[in-house]
Amino acid sequence: MKKRNTAIRYFLLLMLIATFSACGSTSKEESTGEYIDDSVITTKVKALLAEDDFLKSFQISVETHKGTVQLSGSAGSQKAIDKAGEIARSVKGVKSVKNDLIVK
Repeated sequence: MKKRNTAIRYFLLLMLIATFSACGSTSKEESTGEYIDDSVITTKVKALLAEDDFLKSFQISVETHKGTVQLSGSAGSQKAIDKAGEIARSVKGVKSVKNDLIVK
């Protein structure tokens, strides 16, 4: 009986460890919390770009992965590209900005 209880406890401990490790992120995948944080960052950057009178007419795509914001699309000038990068950097939680915008 004692061996059975010990075996059940070890089994439950292993299941608990497996559950917590499944919720963590790997180098290639984001955890749920990171995904939500990235979604919030993307939404904030898009909103700020849409509010800016100088940038709102340009086609700028925003994607975020683990705090790195990637801007892609086109803008009318290098000044617009630089301003979009500044706006993205100003959002809380942004670790870096990869600005792949091109002048159209």
